[in-house]
Amino acid sequence: MIIFEYLSPIGNYIAPYLTEISTALVACFLVMFGGEFNTVLRRVLRNYHFVIRTFFFILINAFGYGLIIVKATPYLTRTLRNFDAGIMFAIVTVSFIVIGIWAQRNRQI
Repeated sequence: MIIFEYLSPIGNYIAPYLTEISTALVACFLVMFGGEFNTVLRRVLRNYHFVIRTFFFILINAFGYGLIIVKATPYLTRTLRNFDAGIMFAIVTVSFIVIGIWAQRNRQI
C-alpha cells in the first residue's frame, strides 16, 4: 500500500533501535499483564506463610518476568526485522497505542 511507502523512511530510521523498542514493548506488556497476574497469585497464596508468599513473589517478579523479557525480546526483534520498514513502523506504533489504550482502560495511567 502507498501509506507504507511514506512510513518506510521512519521505519528505516528506527530499525537500528529495534532491540530497545522490542524490550520496551515486552516490558509494557508485562507491566499491564503483571498486575492482573500478581492479583491472582496473591489470591492463591494468601493463606500461606509470609516467607512462602515472599519467595513466590521474588521468583515470579524477578526471575519470571526477567526471563520473559530476556527470551521474548530477541524473538520480537527478529520478527519485526522480517517486515518491510513501513509495515514494521506501523506495527510498532499501533502496538504502543494499543498498550496505551489498555493502560488507560485499566486505570494504569
